Amino acid sequence: MTQINEAMIFKAARAILPDGVRSVYVRVQSGFITALDGPTDGARVIDLGDQILAPAMVDVHGDAFERQLMPRPGVMLPMHAAFLETDRQLAANGIATAYHAVTLGWEPGLRSVDVGWEILNTLIHLAPRLTVENRLQLRWETFCPAAIPLIEAAFATNISPSVAFNDHTSVAIVAPLIPIQQKPFSIGQTLPEIDLDSPAFAAKMDSRAKRAGLNMDDFLALTREVWLRRGEVKGWIDHVAHLARAAGAPMLSHDDTQEETRAYFRERGSRIAEFPMNLSAARFARDGGDMIVLGAPNAARGGSHLGSIGAADMIRAGLCDILASDYYYPAMLGAVARLCAQGVGALQDLWPLVAANPARAMGLTDRGEIAVGQRADLIVLDWADVPVVRQTWIAGRPAYRAQGFATS
Repeated sequence: MTQINEAMIFKAARAILPDGVRSVYVRVQSGFITALDGPTDGARVIDLGDQILAPAMVDVHGDAFERQLMPRPGVMLPMHAAFLETDRQLAANGIATAYHAVTLGWEPGLRSVDVGWEILNTLIHLAPRLTVENRLQLRWETFCPAAIPLIEAAFATNISPSVAFNDHTSVAIVAPLIPIQQKPFSIGQTLPEIDLDSPAFAAKMDSRAKRAGLNMDDFLALTREVWLRRGEVKGWIDHVAHLARAAGAPMLSHDDTQEETRAYFRERGSRIAEFPMNLSAARFARDGGDMIVLGAPNAARGGSHLGSIGAADMIRAGLCDILASDYYYPAMLGAVARLCAQGVGALQDLWPLVAANPARAMGLTDRGEIAVGQRADLIVLDWADVPVVRQTWIAGRPAYRAQGFATS
């Protein structure tokens, strides 16, 4: 068994370093990288052959864990089992730091405040037993003041969460002729609304009602009640932004559609635009010096499942800093592989999208690169036609190891 204070040297013919891909000896001890191409000094040498050594990935937004909690609609499984299985998936996919996007909304069920409390408490309890550094992204529905005590409590823990400002309420209310990618700036403004009593609105809310476990009449009544309080949303946002600034928590705005939206949240301390929905919003974020997050499945698939902007085109245009797993953990490696194959960029230029840049956005200065003084979060990649994670090391500890099945 590897001891964290044992000196090890990874002999890598190819390693992704800040200055490019090259051969290097990486010395690790007590959880940190202590030397590059230094003396072996009696350390155990791990020869990686022709495999690639890379910084482990940092995921700023992943909600695939929801499928562990509720693998079928309305079927909730024990929270601890869901976290333990998610932890294994993260390690196997080379993700050493993961921010689970926990939606804190006014709907009952999976994305409710009650489930959010259970997630927070379970993670605090399980954290010492988890292999990967599991954190939370408090994906706060801005129409849900009931979540504010939970947000304040989470900031007081050692989970060190981020907060994302999310508004799927006005998305549901806006008139159907307006594409989701062009939703008007809505905070304190009047929106062109759908008729809340129309069959079209009921049809639009059908899947959300099922997820919440409510019949349609009750869900529509709840939606109307929430919408009546829209004049209070601005005050709630200001309060949560104040809490986040006081805690030093990273802030993200989710699904920006207008320059005004990004500007509004930037003024409150959010310097990360998460999944901007159109080119104008993304360019405004870039011009303001904000970091831009896009979904790795978008890049891995070759386009957005919502018909929004394509990640590959955005990367070519210099309008993407970070690729997040979103709803599928393998997409982070898959996205880099596809982008490399398409000639969007070289491996050393694309890897920061899943490692160094997300670490920097989250204020994690101790990881994301193979450099002296960095935490030894490392992965070993078998990079053939389809790249595969063979080993994952987190703070110098073995977290995952697998070999190919040789057949005669």
